[in-house]
Amino acid sequence: MGSYLNPGSTAFQGSLRSQIYIDKSGLIEKTNTVLGTEQKYVCVSRPRRFGKSMAANMLAAYYDRDCDTKEFFDKLKISQSEGYLEHLNQYDVLKINMQEFLSRSSDVKELIARIKQRVIRELTRQYPDVELFDSTDLAETMQDIYAESKCPFVLIIDEWDCIFREFKNDKEAQEKYLDFLRDLIKDKSYIHLAYMTG
Repeated sequence: MGSYLNPGSTAFQGSLRSQIYIDKSGLIEKTNTVLGTEQKYVCVSRPRRFGKSMAANMLAAYYDRDCDTKEFFDKLKISQSEGYLEHLNQYDVLKINMQEFLSRSSDVKELIARIKQRVIRELTRQYPDVELFDSTDLAETMQDIYAESKCPFVLIIDEWDCIFREFKNDKEAQEKYLDFLRDLIKDKSYIHLAYMTG
């Protein structure tokens, strides 16, 4: 279990233990239907305090192949869905909270560099025997790992739009950030689901 790669179910378990918990696992049925399709790009835009991060944590716990979360999801609505077990704990999950990286970065260039360093570090720890073409390029690292492991990635990006709030007048920074996301996600066979909230 890592901080970004296969982060486990601890955050979602906290939601399940909360005094007020509303079962939103029906969302998983929807994401399961778009896995590995042209519609695998999902962006959820909702107001603050709407449960976007909780839903992201739920998806991470459901897809994460490094943990067994059947006992949690068996009690939720998703367990009644066709395909429930087929996708449960079957993917490498990358979960990134952009606000976390933004708060530790002075500009977008530093933010992107930090994401690459932290995520590549976890990927190479998990897959030490994969020969990488360029160990500083996140997209190529993920491609090399997928080519060897045959295990696709579920990419979850929380607060994806925080850069636009922080750098609202800096078009160059916004374009650099969008180029980074495009390179990481667009038309990549290793991505079976890209789920972004903001």
